[in-house]
Amino acid sequence: MENIAITPASPEELRSGELGRKLRHYNYGVVGEYPEQQYIRLSARDGNGRLLGGLRSFVFLRWLNIEVLFVEADVRGSGLGSRLLAEAERQAIELGARNAKLDTFEWQAPEFYRKHGYEEYARIDDYAPGFYLASMKKSVAR
Repeated sequence: MENIAITPASPEELRSGELGRKLRHYNYGVVGEYPEQQYIRLSARDGNGRLLGGLRSFVFLRWLNIEVLFVEADVRGSGLGSRLLAEAERQAIELGARNAKLDTFEWQAPEFYRKHGYEEYARIDDYAPGFYLASMKKSVAR
């Protein structure tokens, strides 16, 4: 173990995806084969092409993982966030998701997600100084 060097991954190593494949093949031995993560990327624009909001997520191991949901301040409360969330959940179900999860800061949208059936399952207090980070989940299986 003394002759092992730890270095930044090379661009070729990153492009090849070899490390992810190695982990995936290890996991297959435990939980069986599953598809690679599948992305759901949604954008909402008005008639002039202005980006009003969007959602970035992926489905992995039957879970929809919501990374970003954003709606511009001047259109919040219009239902756009609900439409984006519903469309992501719909697409995720088509991709085999049974559950959804996300993280949200207390100043962002925990109440919005609760309104849509998400429940908090973990919290990290003071994640950002003075603010908690909530981890939330819900079943999307029908």
